[in-house]
Formats: sequence, structure tokens, C-alpha cells
Amino acid sequence: MIETRAAIAILVSVALPDGVARFGQVDGVWVSDPLSAIPLAAALRQQLVALDRERQASVGKNEKMELLYQYLAGTEFKQKIEGIVEAFTGMQEQINRERRAMEKQWKEREKQIERVIKNTVGLYGDMQGIIGGQIPEIPALELSDAKELPEKASTIEEQ
Repeated sequence: MIETRAAIAILVSVALPDGVARFGQVDGVWVSDPLSAIPLAAALRQQLVALDRERQASVGKNEKMELLYQYLAGTEFKQKIEGIVEAFTGMQEQINRERRAMEKQWKEREKQIERVIKNTVGLYGDMQGIIGGQIPEIPALELSDAKELPEKASTIEEQ
């Protein structure tokens, strides 16, 4: 291993040392029987490939860190962050405008509903005054249930 600068050594033998059933590591050398040699070699190869990937990723690490720092401290990064903030601010303003518009529509509908209720109550009262007790009773419009009607309900003349 020292002469060839190998990272891993494998010794394949039919006679294994004591304590090794199929394969194992003895003094930094992998020892294997012939049947386990190929699967062991495949597993160790995957480890070597992963190790090489890690080494490649760390090559130029300081240079990459310097480039990243320059990017974060530069105007391009600042402009992109400002663009993101502007987009979020615009979206928030749009939501606020939509909320105000919907609240205006809801208020208009509430006023319309109040007018309908006032006119319905007035019509019912007029009919009771003209016909008397012969008009079928509508419990929601009777005095006992009047608390369920909006408090803003008033006479027809106020409109």
C-alpha cells in the first residue's frame, strides 16, 4: 500500500485468519474469501468514488468562499434582494387594495339587505294593519323575534 500509495488493500485467500468468517479488516488490510471478494471490492469502490467526490468538492474551497463573499457583498445580490422585496411589497399592496374593495362591496350589500329587511317589515306591518289577524303570521317578523333583525332597521320613511 505504501509503495503504490493505495488507499485500500484487499487480500483474497481461501485460508482466512482467526475471527474472520467471510471477510474483514486485519491491520488495515481487507481480507476476504474468493466468494466475497467481488461484492467487497464493489462496496469499497463506491466508498472510494464518494471520497473522491468529497475531495473534488473541497478543491478550491477558499476561492469559492471568496467568490461567494464577493457576490453577497456586491450590487448584483443587493439588486436581486431588492427585487424580491419590491415584488412582495407589490403583492401586499394589491391584497390591501382588494381587501378595501371587498369591504366596500360588503358594506354596500349590508345596506341593501337592511333596506330589504326594513321594507319587508314595513310591508308586513302595513298588511297587518289593513287585513288584521287574517294575514298568516311570519315569526321572523313578529315583535318577539325582532331582536334577530338588525338594530339599524327603521321605518320606510327614513329612506
